[in-house]
Amino acid sequence: MTTSFGSANTALLKDPKLQIPSFRGLRSSGSLALARHARSLSVSSPSPSAIRAVSTPAKPNTASETKRSKVEILKEQSNYIRYPLNEELLTDAPNINDAATQIIKFHGSYQQYNRDDRGPRNYSFMLRTKNPCGKVSNQLYLTMDDLADQFGIATLRLTTRQTFQLHGVLKKDLKTVMSTIIKNMGSTLGACGDLNRNVLAPAAPLTRKDYLFAQQTAENIAALLTPQSGFYYDVWVDGEQVITAEPPEVVKARNDNSHGTNFPDSAEPIYGTQFLPRKFKIAVTVPTDNSVDILTNDIGVVVVSDDEGEPQGFNIYVGGGMGRTHRLETTFPRLGEPLGYVPKEDILYAIKAIVVTQRENGRRDDRKYSRMKYLISSWGIEKFRSVVEEYYGRKFEPFRVLPEWEFKSYLGWHEQGDGSLFCGLHVDNGRIGGKMKKTLREVIEKYNLNVRLTPNQNIILCDIRNAWKRPITTALAQAGLLQPRYVDPLNITAMACPALPLCPLAITEAERGTPDLLKRVRAVFEKVGLKYNESIVVRVTGCPNGCARPYMAELGLVGDGPNSYQIWLGGRPNQTAIARTFMNKVKLQDLEKVLEPLLYYWKRRRQSKESFGDFTTRMGFEKLQELVDKWEGPELAPSRYNLKLFADKETYEAMDKCAKLQNKNAHQLAMEVIRNFVASQQNGKGE
Repeated sequence: MTTSFGSANTALLKDPKLQIPSFRGLRSSGSLALARHARSLSVSSPSPSAIRAVSTPAKPNTASETKRSKVEILKEQSNYIRYPLNEELLTDAPNINDAATQIIKFHGSYQQYNRDDRGPRNYSFMLRTKNPCGKVSNQLYLTMDDLADQFGIATLRLTTRQTFQLHGVLKKDLKTVMSTIIKNMGSTLGACGDLNRNVLAPAAPLTRKDYLFAQQTAENIAALLTPQSGFYYDVWVDGEQVITAEPPEVVKARNDNSHGTNFPDSAEPIYGTQFLPRKFKIAVTVPTDNSVDILTNDIGVVVVSDDEGEPQGFNIYVGGGMGRTHRLETTFPRLGEPLGYVPKEDILYAIKAIVVTQRENGRRDDRKYSRMKYLISSWGIEKFRSVVEEYYGRKFEPFRVLPEWEFKSYLGWHEQGDGSLFCGLHVDNGRIGGKMKKTLREVIEKYNLNVRLTPNQNIILCDIRNAWKRPITTALAQAGLLQPRYVDPLNITAMACPALPLCPLAITEAERGTPDLLKRVRAVFEKVGLKYNESIVVRVTGCPNGCARPYMAELGLVGDGPNSYQIWLGGRPNQTAIARTFMNKVKLQDLEKVLEPLLYYWKRRRQSKESFGDFTTRMGFEKLQELVDKWEGPELAPSRYNLKLFADKETYEAMDKCAKLQNKNAHQLAMEVIRNFVASQQNGKGE
């Protein structure tokens, strides 16, 4: 079922004379004037499901205009993320201009070119889907598989946020690919850009109440924060919006303006014309399950249940984020910290209040500092909580006590709890291609399976009957998709971003170099005597933006030059501690000079069950640097000689008799005599 969605107004801003007034603060009287002016220009009407707010909080007007980044101005002039992308897509050029490059991010795409090629740039586009909880229907998986072959580079990339990335799509094919995804139960809306990104949740299709509740909450949050103005459908399917029923609690929470969160009569009641200052990331999970890297998100939501397993409410963390800039210490990765607890019926209102606090107060002048983590670092958690409570309309309750976090991969075969099985498959760096891709498609198509994508770049096949287990296991193994016991433990937890050749931000290799890198780490393990079943968490990125979350790794490698990396140490296997910079500008060929002493002394000096990350933190970087600087190779174990000191029984008995007079045994006395003799010979005494 489809409906027309404002397609008549996609070319509204073609005329450069039609300029929306300058932005002077999201809640100022200027925003009301902006809304009136936009309506007078016949901005496309929101869909029937879009909510119109009734009031907005007042904010004192200021005489001078606040400084804004270039992207803020582009957003303001884009007619709700349409212009100039809608015009650029009609040109014969293989690329789009700089302004459209920023705008298309909100549609879930980045413009790229192959940096391995010399000569003129060969432009293409990366598309990223949006799949709350990593849920992918059978129909959508098969569609993405087809699109990769027909319009991409014949691979699918699983991301660290439970989505697909499709690389290599040409500009002339963009509309075909986008519309095909939309018509097959998929979307790329908001997978990139300054708005809420894909909402994470544990990918395991368990039928436990808390898991189901976490996943439903993630889907509701995603729906709450989905753009409402229809720009996505105007551009890619000519205004035809695929109608999906929203839960009434989502519509009610979006519509509620009792605490001044919404823009009046706006096509975007939560986002307004400016959307958010920067990307915004949310994850939902259950206690103990840190498969989602909960502390790395702007908002981390944890289900709290009673003793009978019934969900009662949520703990909320805020202020996590990974991105930083090299040689700029005022940028940094940050862990989320506790904000408080809310009853389950309030979660959407609390989330909305946090988002609006960032919308109103996050920096819009310098994008390096626009993430919410910098707002909280500047204000402190107490002030942040106080402001959020104004939009929430009530006080947060005290944070509930939680058990220790664990990393859960969900690899291998497991019971779902409903009589069916699921199978988690490790995919190195999330890249599905070749025979693996062909076999996965055959299995998913033959058995009509739905799938889940994990935050660790892996894939889960769901709803498998017991009778299918053996043939599926055999087929997958023949394609290299092995059960976890046959995969190197280093590979199980490792992650890397795509980096070169297509990412424009990459400084050096990540995905392409990681397989060889992990083999080298394994060789160091063997050299220093570490066992095969021992492992550390290794994550690699080609730049400091942190897409593979390297700052949570026990060993993080962050590109800082051609074939050169920063080395970060101190994360934990359960992703609850932030790593710190240990060394800069370590050349790839010199990696063993650093890893050998670190891993050697971890083996020799660690405490019982002490992880590598905890060991490096306990030792301290100054001591670790000393060990690296003085490293000359592993100490050789002392040679052991089987010395037969006594050739006959009589000699032994005579020596034993003499030894007892000195309270010694025969061996001790014999060794003493020999040492004395050797010493006298060396001193030239010849006694």
